[in-house]
Amino acid sequence: MPGTIQWAPRSPEYQSEKQCKKTSFAFYQAVRDLLPVWVLEDMRLMEVLHWEEGGIVSSYSPSEALLYALVHDHLAYARYLLNHFPNDALAVPSKSFSCCQSGAPHLTMAVRYNRVQILQEILRTLRTFPSESRTVYINQRGCQRVEGGKTPIHLACELQRVECLTLLLGHGACPYINDCCGKTPLDILLHLIGASLQDMHLKRLCLDSLLLYMPRGIPLCTRQRLLEDGTAWQEGLGKDIYRWLAGTSPPTLFTLSMQTLLRALPADRFPEALEEISLPDFLRPFALQKQIPQ
Repeated sequence: MPGTIQWAPRSPEYQSEKQCKKTSFAFYQAVRDLLPVWVLEDMRLMEVLHWEEGGIVSSYSPSEALLYALVHDHLAYARYLLNHFPNDALAVPSKSFSCCQSGAPHLTMAVRYNRVQILQEILRTLRTFPSESRTVYINQRGCQRVEGGKTPIHLACELQRVECLTLLLGHGACPYINDCCGKTPLDILLHLIGASLQDMHLKRLCLDSLLLYMPRGIPLCTRQRLLEDGTAWQEGLGKDIYRWLAGTSPPTLFTLSMQTLLRALPADRFPEALEEISLPDFLRPFALQKQIPQ
């Protein structure tokens, strides 16, 4: 009849995609609601599918399930996945979960959402990896679109996640590493301090933690930058820290001692090894966040 709308039958592909979205959202809700681990695993292995680019239908991998656990802070589920599928849980997820396939986003996700306990579980799992693989994993750059090519410790400095930063450094993250723009974590912190002297507490805690892991000293370009406007930098950093960073005086004996101590601690036993040493309370995990005495 004229004017009558004729609906074409929906293709099997449409029905499949619609069903995948429905089951996928149900799994997302189940993790969000912190349902028991056995329920989530039954869903992941038997009931839930998600729609991939190109019409591929697949079940959730341990890596993708761990990302949901990170978003919703489901510690028990994250621990289960890491204990039972250590390699698969930290593998690169599918394109529908990570547009950048150059590395797994779990560390940067943990930092962004400040999931300190899950980050500890991830780092404990990485202890079982070969030393070279562990180092590469901890220092890998994040997605260019989401994280701007920053490493986990760059992101921890930018977001002032002090506990995350301390854990990453203690497990072998390189404090001198460059992001995709050539900036070091110290550059990130100095930019934050230079931009505003408000809310300095967390900035100083991050700076103090970072400097304890920089025994090779401060890059020359950073020193020159600080010397260009010494008065302003002294106000933000404090006189003693400024002089050390600018290269006009050495670090304190306390700082040198702590740097030596931290280098001696095995990365695969951090922070447990620190707890076994007789130290003042402010130096216990995550005590390195405390401001270094001047």
